[in-house]
Amino acid sequence: MSTPINRSWQMSGFGLSRLSQVEGKVPEPGPHDLLVRTKAVSLNYKDKMIVDGVLIPDLAFPFVPTSDAVGEVVAVGSAVSRFQVGQRVLGQVIADWPDGDAPPVLHKHTLGSSLSGMLSDHVILGEDAAVLAPPSLGDFEAATLPIAALTAWFAMAEATRPVPGQTILIQGTGGVSLFALQFATAFGLRAIVTSSSDEKLERARKLGAWQGINYRTQPAWDEA
Repeated sequence: MSTPINRSWQMSGFGLSRLSQVEGKVPEPGPHDLLVRTKAVSLNYKDKMIVDGVLIPDLAFPFVPTSDAVGEVVAVGSAVSRFQVGQRVLGQVIADWPDGDAPPVLHKHTLGSSLSGMLSDHVILGEDAAVLAPPSLGDFEAATLPIAALTAWFAMAEATRPVPGQTILIQGTGGVSLFALQFATAFGLRAIVTSSSDEKLERARKLGAWQGINYRTQPAWDEA
């Protein structure tokens, strides 16, 4: 363990002015928990909405925000069997949904929302709330996967079954959309991407988009 002090960014109220760094003790993992040293954190628009007080207006303080991160396992609980010290892991945003059917209440145990978030040197993750980070990706890249990539993957590979040659409409060029575009290219789909920026559409074409439509210069983009 690199340090006995655990630094965290905590909210004492809503707004960036109420977000400050505090120091505390490194938490102890329970029998089924992992102690993870955070290596990279990815920001989502959801995190801004929480800090601004828009998404969870009754949030209890102090609160550590953000959902997506990658880190290294530095300690494991006595009953942990799936992970070892030294492995690199991602936290599952919905911590009680490792696979299969969704839980009855979808966001009852959600990192950075109903559960404390990832803006700490060290965080506790339940063994079933973590997955191995892909070895092909660096820390910054892997940290972007939990919300945006999984949302796009679920929509394109689990809620439906893509067929090569099909046409897919991808609205916008945010995180979910860019992952959807890369998946579409890998699946052999013809992706149409919409954006208000010709520069972003050109970038989308380089990522594999078949067509691009600027909805600002073409207000009837649905007809196009």
